[in-house]
Amino acid sequence: MTNAVIDCIVSRSAAKYYDRSACLSDDQIRELVRIGTTAPTSFHLQNWRFIAVRTPEAKARLKPIAWNQPPITEAAVTFIVCGQLADSSVIPERLAPVVEAGIMPADLVPDWEIPARGLYQDFPQRQRDEAVRTATFGAAAMIYAARSWGLGSTPMIGFDADAVHRAFQLAEDEVPVMLLSVGPERPGNWPQKPRRPVADVLNFA
Repeated sequence: MTNAVIDCIVSRSAAKYYDRSACLSDDQIRELVRIGTTAPTSFHLQNWRFIAVRTPEAKARLKPIAWNQPPITEAAVTFIVCGQLADSSVIPERLAPVVEAGIMPADLVPDWEIPARGLYQDFPQRQRDEAVRTATFGAAAMIYAARSWGLGSTPMIGFDADAVHRAFQLAEDEVPVMLLSVGPERPGNWPQKPRRPVADVLNFA
């Protein structure tokens, strides 16, 4: 069974070579992020932020603290994908549009906020784990959206997190989870590499 979505997912590979002369419009960048923010988040926290590094000055600031990886300067844009530490106190605010849209009754909001408080409030590691999960879900959605537009992408974890935090003035509760370069490709990129057999990674219980 296959369709356009599945074809997009299974044909994706990390791009190494980008068209250096190409750019993405502000509207394209906004749309990629909008799509990214439709990904799942725990308790509808939406605890993420995306910094679109696209100017020569910003790329020059990022590249040396990101292992001098070529996609940072060669791709049209590199997103600093940030997760925010899970904070249950924001849940009423985040759920307000859901209530206003008639999706959730207002009296259910405490039923979300109270268990979230118990899950995260006194557990810093869980707060950070949720930040990483959220940012990763958002980045994955952007990767496949970019592929559907015929664009390449490169997720990267090779960077100095503390230096990125300082250089791009991240908030205290923000974790730079990954960099994600996106842009039109030039020839020479590899196709999707073979994966381990499903039998090696799947168990039925």
